[in-house]
Amino acid sequence: MMRLDGRVAVITGGARGIGAETARVFREAGAAVVTWDVDDGADQQVDVTNAKAVDAAVAATVAKLGGIDILVNNAGILRDAQLVKVKDGEVTGKVEEAQFDAVISVNLKGVFLCGQTVAPVMIKKGWGRILNASSVVGLYGNFGQSNYVATKAGVIGLTKVWRASSDRRASP
Repeated sequence: MMRLDGRVAVITGGARGIGAETARVFREAGAAVVTWDVDDGADQQVDVTNAKAVDAAVAATVAKLGGIDILVNNAGILRDAQLVKVKDGEVTGKVEEAQFDAVISVNLKGVFLCGQTVAPVMIKKGWGRILNASSVVGLYGNFGQSNYVATKAGVIGLTKVWRASSDRRASP
């Protein structure tokens, strides 16, 4: 296992599931880990859809631990529903706008806000890694998940752009 001694890692969506397991693995590797989540069980209660909350969480983490070396953008939600559901020629259901907006806000905007806020801390330090959790459905789609699939495809796109930007900065 790669050692992360002396590194500070922030895991969004770290209160349970994949985020909690990621935090456990990073701790075992020696990192100082801070989990952010809206649910109880996280080290910090952070709504990744709120720029001011993310700013405050970054400032608190930097003040307490001296920086952030690794950001794992893992926070995500599902609000599955068919785009439109039709029975006997009549629309009987659809993805509600609030469902769509909630998934876009957490799964895509949250990645953007956390990355945008943490990146300057890493740049100032001269080292950092941002890991964005996506899904194979971002490449292939999945029935009943228009909103979720759109966010995961968006995260893949953000990651490509951020990678290209970091490669360009590193070149002579």
